[in-house]
Amino acid sequence: MELSAAIEKLPRHFLPKDFTVTTWEALEPWFKNLLERPISSVDELEQWLRDMSELEAVVSEDACWRQIRMTCDTTDKALEEAFNFFFMEIQPKLQPYADALNKKLIASPYTTELPQEKYFTYLRNVKKNIELYREANIPLQAELSVMQQQYGAIAGKMTIEVNGQEYTLQQAGKFLESHDRNLRETVYRKIQERRLQDKDAMHQLYTQLIEKRHQVAVNAGFANYRDYKFAEMGRFDYTKEDCFQFHEAVKLHVLPLIEKIYQKKKAKLGLDTLRPWDTEAEPEGVQPLKPFTDGKDLLNKSITCFESLHPFFANCLRKMDELKHFDLESRKGKAPGGYNCPLAESGAPFIFMNAAGQMSDVTTMVHEGGHAIHSFLSHNLELSAFKEYPTEIAEVASMAMELFSMNHWQAFFNNEADLQRAKEHQLERTITIFPWIAIIDKFQHWVYEHPTHTVEERTAAWMSILNEFSTNSIDYTGLEAFREIGWQRQLHLFEVPFYYIEYGIAQLGAIGLWMQYQQNPDQAIHNYVQALSLGGTKTLPELYAAAGVEFNLSPDYIKTLMEFTAAEMEKL
Repeated sequence: MELSAAIEKLPRHFLPKDFTVTTWEALEPWFKNLLERPISSVDELEQWLRDMSELEAVVSEDACWRQIRMTCDTTDKALEEAFNFFFMEIQPKLQPYADALNKKLIASPYTTELPQEKYFTYLRNVKKNIELYREANIPLQAELSVMQQQYGAIAGKMTIEVNGQEYTLQQAGKFLESHDRNLRETVYRKIQERRLQDKDAMHQLYTQLIEKRHQVAVNAGFANYRDYKFAEMGRFDYTKEDCFQFHEAVKLHVLPLIEKIYQKKKAKLGLDTLRPWDTEAEPEGVQPLKPFTDGKDLLNKSITCFESLHPFFANCLRKMDELKHFDLESRKGKAPGGYNCPLAESGAPFIFMNAAGQMSDVTTMVHEGGHAIHSFLSHNLELSAFKEYPTEIAEVASMAMELFSMNHWQAFFNNEADLQRAKEHQLERTITIFPWIAIIDKFQHWVYEHPTHTVEERTAAWMSILNEFSTNSIDYTGLEAFREIGWQRQLHLFEVPFYYIEYGIAQLGAIGLWMQYQQNPDQAIHNYVQALSLGGTKTLPELYAAAGVEFNLSPDYIKTLMEFTAAEMEKL
């Protein structure tokens, strides 16, 4: 397969080249055209689909830029208003048209003549959207889109002072790697106390979100929002029972490994008890890893790393840099977190993150870089809808890249000892992330199964689930108030509900690909590229099969992958 990062903005054939999304009045005629256009052959139907795809790409990219600009600066009221305008004034008016167009497609006698091989997953999604559509949900969904962004506004203002200097909570995280235990504890407590200040605002926001989401589910005929969301997210290939099985497998096969990791950490630091501010620390005399100096350095080193993995991967980052599609450094007033935002029309995505000079930032960068490559590889698929791949494969793109790139991290470290430590850090994280995924997922099942719960009941349920997956190695004595609001740092709960188990499922896929990579790097990269190039045109098991891995959540399979990862750690 010929790979090129010379990505081109999609040519327009339906909309004027200079058309931009301003008001609903200017946009509506294009939807009307599609709705009223007669379709009298399969060729005309495919042309209609291409025109609809072009319109979707233009609208989607406009919405994405509004979100990107607002998250880059949460203090700019005009950016917030532009975002809110789209989601309150344009999106709600779009939805009835989207539903009518879906119905027109399914009702067309020519739809049955479309090649199944190419259109199966797309048509399956369209039918699902028709089933879920309710006019009563339009204003609720618009309100939810705006409300969810309040999380970033609250969290983006959080800063603490260390040694007389102000730091965002992301930036302050680097002090938790210090060998000075008193400093670590001080900073840990300051971060947690800062979160406590907004505890009630976060609780209130979450309660309002749960209430509205439950209403959306009831309107659509579901018993709860969890069941609605499983349908909406197109989870055709696994069930809530598979999620529960995953939670149990984590307890059985992952927690014992984590116990070992923390016992080793305790011995390395020479401590009698391991406290939560010790888990990222280095022993006296060992400096925290400093893989890069600033955002520019992080990008340049990532390009070097990707170049040695596959030149195409590096060219994708170069192209994004040329287009100024990066905002990498943490600063006050910037929303927390990190993301890769695909841009449906122009093709080259945008990477946003909060780098503060730590090893975890390298992981975030190569992770989002994997998502970016997925955007490049699927850009040339014929319809926008073909590029809407399931999150369970999207996260394989990013998590496999974390593991593939490890063998090329010389770009970030000029000595072998630091490189070994970085790899160890990565593999520890590959394992230690599983319980947190299980905790967040299990918590969400509880939250939406009990939509009318009180704050006290929520806290009790959270603590019960947290303790279920906690290792005995860490002593949390006296930190109960901090632990009770631990969930509030997870933006997914607020902004993208139920999007979290995907990281666990995808981590299994990524470890499977990495096993291949250790045996035959070229074949593994080929399989990776092949699977990602399919976008969303195949089912989840088929996409995993294209990557040469199993789609399997069984405890036995998880055990096999964990044993392999543990053995790789032993080698270090």
